[in-house]
Formats: sequence, C-alpha cells, structure tokens
Amino acid sequence: MGFDKTKALNAAEKFLAQGKIPSAIQEYRKIVERDASDFSALNTLGDLYVRTKNAPEAMGYFLRVADHYREQGFALKAIAMYKKISRLQPDEPGVAQNLARLYEQQGLYVEAREQYLSVANLAARLGHKRESLEALRRIADLDPKNVDIRLRVAEGYTREEMNQDAADAYVEAGELLLTSGRAQDSLDAYKLAHALLPSSHAVLHGLVAASSAVGAAMEAAQILEQAVADVPGDLELRALLSRTYIEAEDAPAAERTIAALVAAEHTNYPLWFEVARLHLKQGSASDGVRVLARAVEPALTGKQERVVLNLLDETLALDPDQIDALKLVLRIHTWQRDDEGMRVTLERLADVARRHGQDEEERRALEHLVRLVPFDQSYHERLSELGGAVEPSAESASLYGEETTHGGALAHADGSAFDAPTFENLAEFRAEPTSDLDQFAPTNGAGATGAVEFEWNTVTPVEETAPGAADPSASFADLNMESASTPAAAPTPFDFAFERGGFEADISHDENQSAPQAGQHATDDARIQSLLKQELESVDFYLEQGYTDIARDTLDMLERQYGVSAETTARRERLHPGEAADAQTHGAAESFADFGGFDHPAESSTEFLIDEQAFVVDAEELKAEASTVVAAPAAKGKAKKSEKKDAREARVVDPQLASIFSEFLDEAGAEPQPPPSHDDDFETHYNLGVAYQEMCLWDEAVEQFQKAIDLTAASDGTPHYLECCNMLGHCLMQKGIPRAAVLWFKKALAIPGLNEDESQALRYDLGSAYEQSGDIDRAIDTFSEVYGVDVSYRGVAERLRELQSKAVISNK
Repeated sequence: MGFDKTKALNAAEKFLAQGKIPSAIQEYRKIVERDASDFSALNTLGDLYVRTKNAPEAMGYFLRVADHYREQGFALKAIAMYKKISRLQPDEPGVAQNLARLYEQQGLYVEAREQYLSVANLAARLGHKRESLEALRRIADLDPKNVDIRLRVAEGYTREEMNQDAADAYVEAGELLLTSGRAQDSLDAYKLAHALLPSSHAVLHGLVAASSAVGAAMEAAQILEQAVADVPGDLELRALLSRTYIEAEDAPAAERTIAALVAAEHTNYPLWFEVARLHLKQGSASDGVRVLARAVEPALTGKQERVVLNLLDETLALDPDQIDALKLVLRIHTWQRDDEGMRVTLERLADVARRHGQDEEERRALEHLVRLVPFDQSYHERLSELGGAVEPSAESASLYGEETTHGGALAHADGSAFDAPTFENLAEFRAEPTSDLDQFAPTNGAGATGAVEFEWNTVTPVEETAPGAADPSASFADLNMESASTPAAAPTPFDFAFERGGFEADISHDENQSAPQAGQHATDDARIQSLLKQELESVDFYLEQGYTDIARDTLDMLERQYGVSAETTARRERLHPGEAADAQTHGAAESFADFGGFDHPAESSTEFLIDEQAFVVDAEELKAEASTVVAAPAAKGKAKKSEKKDAREARVVDPQLASIFSEFLDEAGAEPQPPPSHDDDFETHYNLGVAYQEMCLWDEAVEQFQKAIDLTAASDGTPHYLECCNMLGHCLMQKGIPRAAVLWFKKALAIPGLNEDESQALRYDLGSAYEQSGDIDRAIDTFSEVYGVDVSYRGVAERLRELQSKAVISNK
C-alpha cells in the first residue's frame, strides 16, 4: 500500500491538537523521508524538536531549509532560517558567516558587520588568527572610508607573515588616504607595503603617486631604479620610471629611460611627447624639437600627427624662428599631402632663413616652392637672386644626405643617377598612390622607391639609423608581422621625402636617356609576377582564416600597385559577392583621395596592429595615474548597548587582536542610523520582516518593520506606511503585547484617504487588540462600528454577542 501524504499530515495535525508532540514528530518524519523537498514539513519538524528541547535535531532540519533557500537565491527566507539556528547555537561560525554574506548582499551593512564581528571573535578564541583577520577585513570593506581600521588589519596580517594580504591592505589604505588629501600618511602606508612586496606594480604605482603628491618624486625614482635593475625586462616598471622622471621634471633622466624603453618596445613612443612638453615648459624650444624628431615617424604611422602638430605650434609660439620645428611641420604636411600647408610652411621657412642669412636653407625652400607653385614668379625671382638652382657640392650633398655622380647629376646611394622631377612629374606621381611598403623604404635615395628627398640635416642626428631597414620587396603579410614586433629603421632626423614617388632605382627619368633593354623588362615582369603570386597566397590564407578586413586591405594594395586582374577579382568575389564589380569600375588608377579618404596610403592592415599597440600604451598610462578605489557606501547602524560590547570584548582571548577588536566594537557602539532614502531599503527591511514573521521570529520581525516604517510616512502617497502599521500590530499581538498593537492599528486608521475595506479591516483588528488587552468596553465599541457597516463581516455579530455577554457577567 502506497504512502498517503495527506493522511499523514492529518494525523500529525490531530496529534498536535491533542498535545502529543512525539507522535506528531513521527508523522512528519515519515513525510520528509518520502519527500525531501517538502521544506515546509522540514521547518515544522525542526520547530517540533525545539519544543521537545532537542536542539541538535532541530538544527539539522533548519540547516537543510536554510541552505536550500540560500542556494536558490531566496536571501530573506534564508536569513530568517539562519536566525532561528543562531538562537539555538549562537557560536556556530558557519551560520554567522552565511548570515554576514546574506546581509551584505542585501545591503544591510550594520547587520553584516555584527555577524562578521561574531565570526572574527569566535575564530580568535579558537586561535585561528588568519580567519579572524579575514573577517575583520570584510568589516573594513563594509566601511571603506574607515582607513584606520584597515591599517590595523594590515598590521595584523604583517604579524602573521601574510605579506600579500598585508600589502593589499596597506595599498587600499594608501589609496583612500591619498584620495582624502592625506598624502604623507598615504606615502607612509605605501612604504610599509613596499617593504613587504618591493616588486609589486600596485605598490610602486601608489608609491609614485603619493611621492609626487608630497613633492618627493625623485625619491620614488630612486626606488624604481632599483626595481628596474632587479627586473630589467619589466617594461611596465620602465614606463613608470620614465613618467616619474617627467613628474620630477628631470628631462635628461627621462630621455635616458624612455630611449631604453622605446628600444625595447617601440609602441611606447608617445612618452616622447611628454618629454617634449617638459622641455617646452622649461623654455627650451630646441630640445623640444630634438625630442619630437625621435617621435615624428612612429607618430605619423600611428596617426598621432595632430599631437605632434600641437606641440610644434607650442614650440613656434616659444621661438617663431625655430627652423627645425618648421621642417617637422613641413614633414607632417607632406605626409598628409596638404599642398596649402606645405606652401605656407615653405614660405615661412624661406622667410626665416632669409632674415637669418641662411642662403642655402632659403634656396632649398625656394626650390621646392618653385616645383609646388611653378606659376608664382616671385619664387623664381628670389631664387635667381640667390644664383638659381645649383647642383649640390660634395660638402652640401653630404650635409643633405645626397650623393653626386662625377658628372654632377644627383645620384642614388648605389650610384644610379636621376634628375630632379619637375612640378608636372610630382603631380603625376601623386595621382598614383604608393604602397604601404614605401613608409619603410630608406630615405637616403637608396632602394626600390627612390623618392626625391627633402633632406635638411641641420640638426645633429639624435641616434643612428637602426640597421635592418625593411626590404621593399617584402610581402604584405611580412610587413604586418614586422610592424607588430619590431620597429622600422629609425630615419635620420629631418631626412624626409618631399614627395613619395614611384621611381625605380635602376631606371633613369631623363627624357634623353635610352630605354631599358628588353631583358631588363623580362626580369622585372618575372619579379612582379612572383611578388603578386606571394601576395595572392596571403589573401587566400586570410580568407580561409576569416580575416576579411586584412584580405580586403591587401587586395586594395595589390590593385593600386599592379592594377585589377582576374586573380584579384576572383578573390573579391570570395570576399563579398558584388565587390569585385565595384573594384573593376573604379580601377587601380583612382586617386588616393577617392580611395576611402585615408590620411596616408600606409593605412592598411598594419593600422590595426599599430593602433592596438598605441591603445595598450594609453591604458598603461591611465593605470599608472589611477589612485582611487570606488566602493559602495557603507550603511550605519544604531548604537549597540554597552553591556553587549563588554561581553564581546570579554570573549576575545588573543592579545594581539584585542586592540583591533576594541576599535571595531567602539565604532559599532557609536554609529548613527543612516537617513532614510530609497525604496530598495524599505523593501529589504519589509520583506525581511515578513520572512521573520513566517518563521515566528517575532522580535526580529518587529525590528525590521520598525526600520521599514522609518523609511516612509503616512503622507508619502504609497501604501508602505499602512502595510507597516498593520504588520507591526499583528506581530505585537502574537508577542502578547496587545496594548502596543492598539497603538499601531490606531495610527493606521488615522491615515488620510483610506477606503472602506481598509478601514473595516483595521477596525476589526483594533477591536481584537482591545479584546486581547482586556478592554472589553472599547472592544465592544469598535466591533459595533464594524457591525454597523457590515453585519456579516468576519463573524463580527457572533463576536459582539460574546463580548456583550462577558460585559454583563463582569458588571454583575
């Protein structure tokens, strides 16, 4: 015969009505053994064991219910169950720990603090110092503004040789102290952390921030120098050291450290901007330009030319005749293909050179102005006054990075001659974009690109050109890998190409020169076909791997260099149907301005890698400047009774923790209640009160409803005040304090705007409270009002007759 759960429940209720608790327990045990998910039965069974004073059995059932509620996310019900358990065994650490976490989750920080303090206290009595310190740290986290407590916890960690935890606590304290304006105290905290973890990035970042705040950046720099010496491969420490020297305004030291950092990782070049700003701040325009010369090429590649231009504007505001700064401005305008900017800068260069008697500088500027604006006769006239355009001497060729043949014509480094192009040549070259590889080509005239040079080496090179310049025949895929791993060869400062043309190193552009031999054409065609095949294989790989952006950029580059072909068209169809038709329409001869409007033809698949690396640098800089911790505001609680504090203090047996406990306890006894604010706070307290009421925890329920009603008002336009009054009245009646219940029912009845149903219910409950308190006359009066409105309301007629009979008997 199967188990009949309904029959068992009826039997259990019958036994309970008869006061036969053991028999009722047996019936409920049968129920929970066959249905372990009946948590109501488990809770009832626990209550019955409490009535028989069998606390261990009761706790087992209560724990099953509490753990279920906690795991299922019913936090308030779980809190109520754990409170029942803590009544049976107040020193159970697992219960206190769960209660603390649940209270913290609900934003009840005062209650959470009390539970964490209980955990810490118990752990200390058992000699578990680390567990006790961990609980105290959680208490400190509840009140992030309390720095002193956090420092005491850090001291406790230090005594237990928990260096990582202690350093973390000191760092947190240091951040809070620095944020609150206590820079020296913050520095002291960071020094204590540094003594524990000398190589910690968090500690060193904080140490630098605090040192800078008190004007001791050089002291922090000395500490960082030792850290870098200990871990020379740590680039983050090198970057931090560089910024520290900048903060200390030690420009030479900053240049030294940044040079080493950029040599190891070229994406850190934006630090040169900071050094340039420092030189300008110190009034040295020439040093500022010298530093910017080291950053201009990677800045152009990384699309930060606007930053460089702004710094150059500051430089020229400081020294309007700074020729080297004007040359850098010209370099940027050339990169941007800004004809107007180039013209204005060249005119300014010529004017400054003329006023300072630098004829050769003026001549070079005018030569380029004649090519750029050939119809302006003033340039020709002034150039004629200077003797006209002349072939550079061996001395001037060395100065400008050029070489000459024996016949006097300009020549490449390999000895092959070429003539300076006319303005028409330049216009022709600029109508055909150059490949991404050009940006890595040597700027001394050598190599496949052979661009006409704009080389005014009037400044001593700050560093030698790095070996290993990129091979112009390298594949596009190789270029990606190279740009992501190693910097391109550093150009000599001011060794810039005026225009990026399409010359071949082995072909002269003299119109009178004979055409190349047929064999040379065959060799070039074979080489082009080999390169094209290699690039197309790269495109196939990108398509197979899903790198569509890189594939598209590579195809764009190939079509600009070699024209649209059947091979590129087929791959565009694979990339996106219909795209090949668009490419065929536009062709490879379209101008650079029409081709997407990029700032520079080098914007291709390498752009992603460069920008990504630049972003990493920016993120590191932001990380170094960050010095605050955002924490949720800790709620405050009501004052604790001094006798409870004394009892807790008496339970602390570890002398090293006693002082820390005393500070926590002192603060617990002095905290004010936070002002009422949000509906979320009301809902938390109200719902927790309901959970306590369901578990028959009347004292806890009354406390929560009282907290909830403090967060509302009778005139706030919500039913919150009425709900709290009603719940308080019922809980107080359950506790056997009907006179207090009368108070809350009367407050509820005084709320304006109640409807008749609400008024009837409250009058009936008020009459019941009067009856329970023994005030028969007032109970009769109140029930009479209910009867007058609805004679059938909740059996009021029968109750009124009973009360009238009692009144007659008592009067006799």
